Amino acid sequence: MERDEQTHAIIGAEMTVHRGLGSGFLEAVYQEALELEFKHAGIPALREVELPVKYRGELLATCYRADFLCFDTVIVELKAIEHMASREEAQMLNYLKASGKEKGLLSNFGSNSLEYKRMVRSINLRESA
Repeated sequence: MERDEQTHAIIGAEMTVHRGLGSGFLEAVYQEALELEFKHAGIPALREVELPVKYRGELLATCYRADFLCFDTVIVELKAIEHMASREEAQMLNYLKASGKEKGLLSNFGSNSLEYKRMVRSINLRESA
Protein backbone atom coordinates (compact mmCIF):
# COMPACT_ATOMS: atom_id res chain seq x y z
CA MET A 1 0.00 0.00 0.00
CA GLU A 2 1.35 3.38 -1.01
CA ARG A 3 1.75 6.05 1.68
CA ASP A 4 -0.20 9.29 1.23
CA GLU A 5 2.40 12.02 1.79
CA GLN A 6 -0.19 14.71 2.49
CA THR A 7 -2.09 12.91 5.25
CA HIS A 8 1.22 11.60 6.61
CA ALA A 9 2.47 15.19 7.00
CA ILE A 10 -0.81 16.30 8.61
CA ILE A 11 -0.76 13.41 11.09
CA GLY A 12 2.86 14.24 11.95
CA ALA A 13 1.85 17.82 12.78
CA GLU A 14 -1.09 16.55 14.85
CA MET A 15 1.19 14.21 16.79
CA THR A 16 3.52 17.10 17.56
CA VAL A 17 0.59 19.12 18.94
CA HIS A 18 -0.73 16.18 20.94
CA ARG A 19 2.71 15.50 22.45
CA GLY A 20 3.01 19.18 23.36
CA LEU A 21 -0.44 19.68 24.87
CA GLY A 22 -1.59 16.20 25.86
CA SER A 23 -5.29 15.49 26.23
CA GLY A 24 -7.93 17.44 28.13
CA PHE A 25 -8.11 20.76 26.28
CA LEU A 26 -11.06 22.04 24.28
CA GLU A 27 -11.12 21.40 20.55
CA ALA A 28 -10.52 25.11 19.87
CA VAL A 29 -7.15 24.96 21.68
CA TYR A 30 -5.97 22.07 19.50
CA GLN A 31 -7.25 23.83 16.40
CA GLU A 32 -5.28 26.99 17.16
CA ALA A 33 -2.13 25.05 18.06
CA LEU A 34 -2.45 22.93 14.94
CA GLU A 35 -2.76 26.01 12.76
CA LEU A 36 0.60 27.18 14.15
CA GLU A 37 2.12 23.73 13.65
CA PHE A 38 0.90 23.61 10.04
CA LYS A 39 2.63 26.96 9.38
CA HIS A 40 5.81 25.71 11.05
CA ALA A 41 5.76 22.48 8.98
CA GLY A 42 4.97 24.29 5.71
CA ILE A 43 1.61 22.57 5.31
CA PRO A 44 -0.81 24.77 3.34
CA ALA A 45 -4.01 24.97 5.40
CA LEU A 46 -7.17 27.05 5.49
CA ARG A 47 -9.03 27.17 8.80
CA GLU A 48 -12.83 27.02 9.28
CA VAL A 49 -13.57 26.32 5.62
CA GLU A 50 -17.22 26.65 4.61
CA LEU A 51 -18.59 23.65 2.72
CA PRO A 52 -21.83 24.55 0.93
CA VAL A 53 -24.55 21.92 0.58
CA LYS A 54 -26.70 21.57 -2.54
CA TYR A 55 -30.12 20.03 -2.86
CA ARG A 56 -31.73 19.60 -6.28
CA GLY A 57 -29.00 21.76 -7.75
CA GLU A 58 -29.63 24.68 -5.37
CA LEU A 59 -27.42 25.90 -2.55
CA LEU A 60 -28.95 25.55 0.90
CA ALA A 61 -28.57 28.36 3.42
CA THR A 62 -27.15 25.83 5.86
CA CYS A 63 -23.57 24.74 5.26
CA TYR A 64 -20.91 22.68 6.96
CA ARG A 65 -17.74 24.19 8.36
CA ALA A 66 -14.61 22.01 8.33
CA ASP A 67 -11.82 22.72 10.79
CA PHE A 68 -9.16 22.74 8.06
CA LEU A 69 -8.65 22.19 4.37
CA CYS A 70 -5.02 21.20 3.79
CA PHE A 71 -3.20 21.07 0.47
CA ASP A 72 -6.55 22.10 -1.08
CA THR A 73 -7.41 18.39 -1.13
CA VAL A 74 -7.69 17.03 2.44
CA ILE A 75 -10.50 17.94 4.82
CA VAL A 76 -9.30 17.78 8.42
CA GLU A 77 -11.84 17.54 11.23
CA LEU A 78 -10.72 17.71 14.85
CA LYS A 79 -12.39 16.27 17.91
CA ALA A 80 -11.53 16.41 21.62
CA ILE A 81 -13.71 13.59 22.92
CA GLU A 82 -13.11 10.38 24.85
CA HIS A 83 -13.57 8.06 21.83
CA MET A 84 -14.63 8.54 18.22
CA ALA A 85 -17.72 6.72 17.02
CA SER A 86 -19.69 6.22 13.83
CA ARG A 87 -21.34 9.63 14.33
CA GLU A 88 -18.03 11.42 13.77
CA GLU A 89 -17.28 9.24 10.75
CA ALA A 90 -20.69 10.05 9.26
CA GLN A 91 -19.96 13.76 9.74
CA MET A 92 -16.72 13.41 7.77
CA LEU A 93 -18.46 11.48 4.98
CA ASN A 94 -20.99 14.30 4.72
CA TYR A 95 -18.16 16.85 4.55
CA LEU A 96 -16.54 14.89 1.72
CA LYS A 97 -19.80 14.57 -0.16
CA ALA A 98 -20.68 18.27 0.24
CA SER A 99 -17.22 19.45 -0.80
CA GLY A 100 -16.55 16.96 -3.58
CA LYS A 101 -13.14 16.30 -2.01
CA GLU A 102 -11.87 12.73 -1.97
CA LYS A 103 -9.76 12.63 1.22
CA GLY A 104 -10.56 13.38 4.83
CA LEU A 105 -8.72 13.01 8.10
CA LEU A 106 -10.73 12.68 11.30
CA SER A 107 -8.53 13.24 14.36
CA ASN A 108 -9.27 13.00 18.07
CA PHE A 109 -7.09 14.78 20.62
CA GLY A 110 -9.27 13.79 23.60
CA SER A 111 -7.66 10.43 24.37
CA ASN A 112 -4.23 9.69 25.85
CA SER A 113 -2.90 8.91 22.37
CA LEU A 114 -3.87 10.77 19.20
CA GLU A 115 -6.59 8.87 17.35
CA TYR A 116 -7.00 9.41 13.63
CA LYS A 117 -8.87 7.88 10.74
CA ARG A 118 -8.14 8.50 7.08
CA MET A 119 -11.32 8.49 5.03
CA VAL A 120 -11.84 8.40 1.27
CA ARG A 121 -15.07 9.33 -0.43
CA SER A 122 -16.29 6.53 -2.62
CA ILE A 123 -16.36 7.47 -6.27
CA ASN A 124 -19.62 5.55 -6.40
CA LEU A 125 -21.39 7.78 -3.88
CA ARG A 126 -24.54 8.99 -5.48
CA GLU A 127 -24.56 12.77 -5.82
CA SER A 128 -27.77 14.69 -5.37
CA ALA A 129 -29.23 16.04 -8.61
